[in-house]
Amino acid sequence: MKFRICNPTDIRFGNGQIEALRELVPPNSRVLLLYGGGSIKSNGIYDQVMAGLKDSKVVEFGGVEPNPVYETLQKAAAVARENNVNLILGVGGGSVIDAAKFLATMVSLGSDDPWPDLAAGKLPATTLPVGAVLTLPATGSESNAVSVISSRERKLKLPFRNEAARPAFAILDPSTMQSLSRQQLENGVVDAFTHVLEQYLTSPVNAPIHYGYSETLLRVLTEWGPKLVGTGSDEARENVMWAANQALNGLIGAGVPQDWSTHMIGHAITAVYNVDHARTLSVIMPSLMRYKAAQKQAMLARYGRMVWNITETDDAIAAEKAIEHTEQFFKTMGCPVRISELRLNFSQTDILEHLERAGQTALGENRDIDASSVRQILSMAA
Repeated sequence: MKFRICNPTDIRFGNGQIEALRELVPPNSRVLLLYGGGSIKSNGIYDQVMAGLKDSKVVEFGGVEPNPVYETLQKAAAVARENNVNLILGVGGGSVIDAAKFLATMVSLGSDDPWPDLAAGKLPATTLPVGAVLTLPATGSESNAVSVISSRERKLKLPFRNEAARPAFAILDPSTMQSLSRQQLENGVVDAFTHVLEQYLTSPVNAPIHYGYSETLLRVLTEWGPKLVGTGSDEARENVMWAANQALNGLIGAGVPQDWSTHMIGHAITAVYNVDHARTLSVIMPSLMRYKAAQKQAMLARYGRMVWNITETDDAIAAEKAIEHTEQFFKTMGCPVRISELRLNFSQTDILEHLERAGQTALGENRDIDASSVRQILSMAA
């Protein structure tokens, strides 16, 4: 195993930490405050943020979509340039923070339409600094380098990576979760859970520390996820928020094979049908597990024993029981496990066309999931 890991994000975790903005944002900064539908103005978070930014000039841009849209961010980039901002502050869930990172890169390029360059991996020499105030734990976006952005004009949803856009600081205040809907909480837990599985259920390697930490995160999410949507206790909010961050901050994936085929197929479903991201994952992952059960049997069996306490000694049976437990967990979290539950006029061809346009025609840790494989996985998930 060989890897390099560097995560410089300054994380402030705990209730009341939004006031740390006074320390984290230099006086007289020119801040673009980026947010979504405006709920932060009704739940008190906006007022806390503005108090923390009282020594800065603040320009607002709201309306970032749950699946952030490139064309919206083009408008935000124009606002940022007009006001000569020197910090992008995303206040919201993973979508807003993804948008903040992508926007910081866009503004630095100076082009009105930088999508072709960014899709080709052509990054600017410098990027505006990014800060994050997380209100919905799910993606780990607050301390990683990836943004997932949709272009309506191109009918594409793609992941973009820019290490320079990794947030300089992230505030994780579990009390901000109190106003979230049950569905948002369900989605967040399932998204974080699948992030761990995409880095864990792959080819076995010498990574006992990675595996042990991944299993801890999975057990935390299976224990505290249902409690979060059931009772919404302070403990549940804290445990889920921290687990979601650790699920995708680069640690458990460093130097080990990673899959991400469930996510790429899920992105295609979201791009075509505008389904909640987590709900695309819950319908695809169990069927993908079954399709790859032979190749993933060793890790599936370990997952079953270490996370779900399965005592079966036969690996094939233990693997199938692990998949069954995963499906049941998704159901417990209120998420569908079949495409039919999404009630769509679903077309496999539309999904395959998206994957083709996105250049995602060889998926999985072994790059052996092709169009024919995707068809079979979608048929199994029907």
